[in-house]
Amino acid sequence: MLVIEKSPKSVPAEAYRTLRTNIQYASFDKELRRILVTSSGPGEGKSTTAANLALSIAETGKSVLLIDCDLRKPSVHKKFKISNEKGVTNFLLGEVTFEQATKVYKNKLFIMTAGTIPPNPAEMLSSNKLKNFLKKVSDQFDMVIIDSPPVMAVTDAQILSTITDGVILVITSAQTEKAMAIKAKESLKKVNANILGVVLNRIKEENGKSYGYYYYYNEDENGEVKKKKRKKE
Repeated sequence: MLVIEKSPKSVPAEAYRTLRTNIQYASFDKELRRILVTSSGPGEGKSTTAANLALSIAETGKSVLLIDCDLRKPSVHKKFKISNEKGVTNFLLGEVTFEQATKVYKNKLFIMTAGTIPPNPAEMLSSNKLKNFLKKVSDQFDMVIIDSPPVMAVTDAQILSTITDGVILVITSAQTEKAMAIKAKESLKKVNANILGVVLNRIKEENGKSYGYYYYYNEDENGEVKKKKRKKE
């Protein structure tokens, strides 16, 4: 569900805005312009996260290009209910122009769907044409959000992580196996991916209230960081 659009004042919508802010302050030395969103396995909500993140950035007035680089099982077009007839693959093959492959959504959000599913997704994603394309659109848009296949399924996410500024790893609470999440992180680290953080999806709630514990940090009078544990109300 596109909660940023459908329920803009909801708790999940605010969570995506918090994610947007965290990404904005994730790096002081280098501006993050190309963000890859992936997951350890299928069905963990990476495409939903990418879509809502793109919407949340666009609502601030920044121009955003959301690209569906899941060339095996694309879903961005389904979430926005737009055509997938022309997209990334058709543009890279020279069948259409960038303008023809890109849909203008709203609030400065532009969407490039996956397009025709190719027989060689990994080769297409590792091509110099895609690298040059991502460099070019980074100059045209304030932010480029890229949806990719799961890390553990194929090598596509690893390939894309090497040509982006940062990676968001989506995992599902009480579903993703710990070993799988660790392997996904290690796979990204092997190619020197800049992992910005993890989105923990579908956290259980009881009677509308979150439960469990979380940690927060503060500094003492000597400037030393102390970790405290506090129960959620």
